[in-house]
Amino acid sequence: MRLELGEILISDVQFGDVCKVENGILYVSKEEISALVLEDEHIKSVEIDLAKPGEEVRITPVKDVIQPRVKVEGKGGIFPGVISEVETVGEGRTHVLQGAAVVTCGKIVGFQEGIIDMTGPGAEYTPFSKLNNVVMVIEPVEGLKQHDYERAARMAGLKTAAFLGELARDLTPDKIDVYETKPLFEQANEYPDLPKVGYVYMLQTQGLLHDTYVYGVDAKKIVPTVLYPTEIMDGAILSGNCVSACDKNTTYHHLNNPIIKSLYAQHGKEINFMGVIITNENVYLADKHRSSNWTAKFTKYLGLDGAIVSQEGFGNPDTDLIMNCKKIEAEGVKTVIVTDEYAGRDGSSQSLADADPAANAVVTGGNANQLIVLPPMKKVIGMLDYTDKIAGGFAGSLRPDGSIEAEIQVITGATNELGFNKLTAQTF
Repeated sequence: MRLELGEILISDVQFGDVCKVENGILYVSKEEISALVLEDEHIKSVEIDLAKPGEEVRITPVKDVIQPRVKVEGKGGIFPGVISEVETVGEGRTHVLQGAAVVTCGKIVGFQEGIIDMTGPGAEYTPFSKLNNVVMVIEPVEGLKQHDYERAARMAGLKTAAFLGELARDLTPDKIDVYETKPLFEQANEYPDLPKVGYVYMLQTQGLLHDTYVYGVDAKKIVPTVLYPTEIMDGAILSGNCVSACDKNTTYHHLNNPIIKSLYAQHGKEINFMGVIITNENVYLADKHRSSNWTAKFTKYLGLDGAIVSQEGFGNPDTDLIMNCKKIEAEGVKTVIVTDEYAGRDGSSQSLADADPAANAVVTGGNANQLIVLPPMKKVIGMLDYTDKIAGGFAGSLRPDGSIEAEIQVITGATNELGFNKLTAQTF
């Protein structure tokens, strides 16, 4: 599959009478977005606000971050199986509003939503402080159950991102990047002298608001399978989870997965990038064995010499990560695992809940238990009521002056396990 990503660079976001893009500025109409969101009977009200890099603004509790995109050539549409019809995507051309994002937030669902600061020390821990954000604070109707509210908020964000993405349909991109992965045998033969490398993409699927969707299907209902990398860039995988903010993969992360982009950058130079194996993170032991067995089987079936394995979440999924690692290594395929750590506030505790000698090549996104003080902001989009309850917070986290002392676990994307952050560690 060959996909062209055309970037329309967004340097600013402002309110306007109608939604449009002109001269690199995204204009947002409150009336148009509100009307779209309030089509859902589960949503009582929505507040639309803007947050730009460098502003003294705090957004919380954040649920998802989504990049506006539109499919302009090729089969299907953006977010297939959810917003558009179920078609296999990953070919043709897709236009992207680069530098803009839709952020959904509102009443807490699973105690694990996060914080985005647009300036100050917290801004250095999240990539979303660098974006021009259209923020929606979503108020549910009375008595709505948590799962129904999560779905309503998720759909509101996706619908809004697709709506804003349409603004880019007829625009001329500032930049076009081309990504291509060929059918298996053709791809293997194109660079026969280079090591064949694949990517094992672990998806959060533990249920109870720990969900990820593949072409609209809850991924805990699938067995591991193979995708073209370009399918993921075209919106085949969407976030639906309320896990710890620091290492959850938002929809923006899936669309812009840096591991996939890095593998493409080395494709044909140092490696032959063969494709992506997606797998889930299960609760029950039998399911963990099934998925890790299938994952290891696929790495061998694809003839890989090496594989990168990325995790999402921590604790229970550490078992899935190590199972994948040691079973893939047992097939003769070298692995590198990408994770983060919960090593205690002093860094002296065991980093992962599981370990194995086969896991001897590890990339870490940082220690989520590290403490930070976030200074007060002039403006809060959302609400601070739940600061002491979200994962990484504790009784007294929210101080009387509006500052927050908490673990960096509260910051959306702080220790992201795709490497979409600034934290790591080195062995000297």
